Amino acid sequence: MASFVEEITWRGMLHNIMPETDKTLAKGMTSGYIGFDPTADSLHIGSLVQIMILMHFQRYGHKPYALVGGATGMIGDPSGKSAERNLLDNKTLEHNCNCIEKQLSKFLDFDSTKPNVAVMVNNRDWIASFKLIDFARDIGKHLTVNYMMAKDSVKKRLGAEAKEGMSFTEFTYQLIQGYDFLHLYAHHNCLLQMGGSDQWGNITTGTELIRRKLSDKAYALTCPLITKSDGTKFGKTETGNVWLDPEKTSPYKFYQYWLNASDEDAEKYIKIFTFLTKDEIDTLKAAHREMPHQRQLQRKLAQEVTAMVHSAEDVDRVEQAAQILFGKATTAALKALDAQTLLDIFEGVPQAEVTTEKLAADGLSITDALGTETRFLKSNGEARRALKENSISVNKEKVTAAKHITSADLICGNYVLLQRGKKNYFLLVVKPS
Repeated sequence: MASFVEEITWRGMLHNIMPETDKTLAKGMTSGYIGFDPTADSLHIGSLVQIMILMHFQRYGHKPYALVGGATGMIGDPSGKSAERNLLDNKTLEHNCNCIEKQLSKFLDFDSTKPNVAVMVNNRDWIASFKLIDFARDIGKHLTVNYMMAKDSVKKRLGAEAKEGMSFTEFTYQLIQGYDFLHLYAHHNCLLQMGGSDQWGNITTGTELIRRKLSDKAYALTCPLITKSDGTKFGKTETGNVWLDPEKTSPYKFYQYWLNASDEDAEKYIKIFTFLTKDEIDTLKAAHREMPHQRQLQRKLAQEVTAMVHSAEDVDRVEQAAQILFGKATTAALKALDAQTLLDIFEGVPQAEVTTEKLAADGLSITDALGTETRFLKSNGEARRALKENSISVNKEKVTAAKHITSADLICGNYVLLQRGKKNYFLLVVKPS
């Protein structure tokens, strides 16, 4: 593609753009930024859209600034919210900002000697020392209340359907975000602010502040908010957000989220969340439509995004782990799993606990492990019949009635996988006596 704007346009990542933005970018390296809200100590895949925008921006030779809202995070952005957020304390905000800065360094080049090396900034550095009277005189006088109340983020909170009003704290948010743009424009020559479509009002407040205070022109660009074809919220599962932090969402669950995308969503996501070319994507879509049951599109999507957010090694591990459910894995592969991936794979599988004392000496007989000790099977008699049928496995290996479970069978020091037939799994959890 010839330009950054053309690139994000064909990928379906452009929603609004201020006139002449593309012409300005075409003149040469331009600095632009996106703000990240530190409401948690990890970004989630909703934030990944903004990260991809900055990555494309840098790839096209422009200079990306990633702003972490250490100051604005103390207020909370009212955009898209029906009620005021709980305010975070300084210690929590500082922790969240540090974690987000570390995450962003995985995606953008902050270490290069190139002119368009990425820069991390925190608006706490220029907002924290600003006195209220100075802010009111130097910034507040340039924007009328009428202008600020015309923004959608304000009107929705003051309309007839609003559950509650809007505090002065939240009302000032757009003014402070606007000042961020003014500061970055004046001190870093940032000509462009980007963000989600729900940020258009806040972003254009910044361009207006620059116009009125400095008589200069700045630019704005937003991407659409990602939706799912079934109407459910993108980036959400039954257990909550899909996080970029592997401690919050394991690589296995992260991979599975993308693998489980519908055909319609996968065709959209693979353009937004990967760097595959248009030709590569068109070829994939054609192959997928010929053999949709193979889910080639979803698999490639899951591989690309998981490798980018986590690593190629994590992709290999989760794909090997996924084979365990389909009976193709060995005992060695099972024992190579980490505890979290094991629990993710067998989430919802019946579990029962036994103490390490039960595994001492000669161990726990397989009959008792299936019957009286766990009630995985109705009785020891049913367990013996299953063993005679050669349908019982321990850690993916067939066993006989002579089998006793010992500490040598433990996976990750605490688990034993029992199985009857191909699909009936049971997880024995071994706890200290």
